[in-house]
Amino acid sequence: MNPLADKLADFVEFTPTIYKAFSEIDRKFFVPPGLEKHAYDITPLPLADNSTISSPLTIAKMTILLEAENVDKVLEIGSGSGYQAAILSKIVRRVFTIERICSLVKIAKERFEKLRLFNINIKCDDGRHGWREFAPYERILFSAATDEIPKEIIDQLDENGFLLAPINKGNSQIITKFYKNGKKEELDKCEFVPLKKGIIV
Repeated sequence: MNPLADKLADFVEFTPTIYKAFSEIDRKFFVPPGLEKHAYDITPLPLADNSTISSPLTIAKMTILLEAENVDKVLEIGSGSGYQAAILSKIVRRVFTIERICSLVKIAKERFEKLRLFNINIKCDDGRHGWREFAPYERILFSAATDEIPKEIIDQLDENGFLLAPINKGNSQIITKFYKNGKKEELDKCEFVPLKKGIIV
């Protein structure tokens, strides 16, 4: 049994759709080998190249703030283990996710296939360029912290959509919502690994 949905519901207010997604996607399939006993802990866990699988509470907050129910396409920058993309796959019609560490992409693809999550598209690339081929996206989600959002990615946002990203501000990170018209809204403090450039093959 996957106990995370009920555990997280003590901290955040789930919609029925998001609660169902967290119930159906078991985090134990997305943690590194040997760390399965920590799959239901409310803590981040290490991945390759100093990246992490975020705390499930952080994933829950970002999922709620993304307001993605009934959305067609979401782009995620920073796939990591694939856990956030898997959650989103139960909420939106199509998920596009980019990860710069190719070994993580290979593992995530295998997980998605095993769990029959066929509406997720993943590739190894520098996420700072987005995925123009399938733009525009109604939602864009950064799963890594950055100082600023590249215009190249804002350009891939649907006119009525928004982008959600952890933004470095002083010694803190702030979850910030960006709109295509230039408006932005600061929402909550957070803690993510930094967005990095380049690809690790």
